[in-house]
Amino acid sequence: MNNQSQILSVKEKVGYSLGDLAANLVFQTMVTFIAYYYTDVYKLEASTAQWVIATCGIIGGVLFAPIMGAIADRTRTRWGRYRPWILWTSIPFGVMVLLTFTTPDVSYDMKVVYAFATYLALVTLYTANNLPYSSLSGVLTGNMSQRNSLSAYRFVAVMVAQFTVQVLLRPIVLILGDGDEAVGFEKIMMIFAVVGVIFFFITFFTTRERVIEKPGETSTIRQDLGDLLLRNIPWVILLCVTILVFTNLALKGGTYVYYFKYYASQAAITAFLSDIGFTGLIASIQSVWPNFAWPEDPDASAFALFNGAGIILMIVGIGFARPLADRFGKRNIFGGFLFLSALPLIAFAVVPRESIGTMFVLQILHGFFYGVTIPLLWAMTADVADYSEWRNHRRATGIIFSAMILGLKGGLTLGGTLVVTFLAAYGYEAGVADQTAESILGIKLTMSVYAAIPFLIACGLLFFYRINKSLETEIEQELGSRRTQPMPEPDEPTL
Repeated sequence: MNNQSQILSVKEKVGYSLGDLAANLVFQTMVTFIAYYYTDVYKLEASTAQWVIATCGIIGGVLFAPIMGAIADRTRTRWGRYRPWILWTSIPFGVMVLLTFTTPDVSYDMKVVYAFATYLALVTLYTANNLPYSSLSGVLTGNMSQRNSLSAYRFVAVMVAQFTVQVLLRPIVLILGDGDEAVGFEKIMMIFAVVGVIFFFITFFTTRERVIEKPGETSTIRQDLGDLLLRNIPWVILLCVTILVFTNLALKGGTYVYYFKYYASQAAITAFLSDIGFTGLIASIQSVWPNFAWPEDPDASAFALFNGAGIILMIVGIGFARPLADRFGKRNIFGGFLFLSALPLIAFAVVPRESIGTMFVLQILHGFFYGVTIPLLWAMTADVADYSEWRNHRRATGIIFSAMILGLKGGLTLGGTLVVTFLAAYGYEAGVADQTAESILGIKLTMSVYAAIPFLIACGLLFFYRINKSLETEIEQELGSRRTQPMPEPDEPTL
């Protein structure tokens, strides 16, 4: 394999990253607002909304992911195995984005049916689109450094989408709907759908699959699963790490709103917002744009700015990922910065409720340290696919990435469940303005110490992840040589 042919242009890196921007405008909306949308906007009962979200997520996400991975691995077209799925699913995905966030004027029972059907279709199409998209990163290039660079581009796009949704979406919904959130959601999701389809088309037309299987590399699903479970320990470790990372994200993300609403001093928040000029900025905007309906509650503003500060520093951190990983290896940098990002989380447990500035400083530090790790997890997943090919003379990129997406969804589900479990264990009462001291303690510990524990466990597991810098180089060189030579006899390579 000519190493020069594995170099990706800036155009291709940007084109690929736009696919993640498109997908994450929807994914971040589902993660952050789908429960709120179904209960407060669509007007489903909470128990019904929970059933719709959980059932559709399990069927369309967790159960369908390995099936889609196997299908993508066995797709054969002149465009490759994974690129076509981005094209084929783009328009149906965009249509379902709009339909899912449309509120029909029908009976309650029909609204339940409509919600279930549209959300199931949306989650299934998301899996059918995003799994091949993620797998594509493993076959665009076999060059490890280029993968690090590609992942950095990709996750800058993710952070842009996350900032747009977590910081700006709610005010934009209120503005576009003139106070009617149902109308506002329909309008903003129509924009997201159109932008998404365009970006998916750009991804398809600007990328090219370079890592191509040789004749004789095909395998059965049983062989793929055997290779993963029995002969690919780095994959098993990385799957566990993925579950732990996304458990952390759900734990801390699901508790931030409680932290600012019930623990942080509202008077201190109001003073902080005034001191940094945010209150004056909103007043100035509203003086020239009366329909700019920014939430009046100080904790809501603090929550938005808190998320925004973290996201901006995550983007900065992403910029350091490639040079650090190129020099020290993905495993070492990922584990080291995952550990560093856990320390500010733990510190939240002892921050006084009046110290709003300290809370923001800790969030900034956490955001930067965690940002360095963000692109490396998926780049390491591509390395695991290379490791599998190196050992077994067969490539199973799709099913490897499908397992990681299963771990992602499993971690989010576990983390979301633990939020409710921990709060209930400490006596939290929904809607009660003055929570007990025990309940406040539970909120602080959940978003700090308990959220940090999965990161610390993941750091420990990484000591057993054997794909270090030297092995990365060995695998890259051997696979590069192997792909330019006739297919070897299928003897087992020794370790």
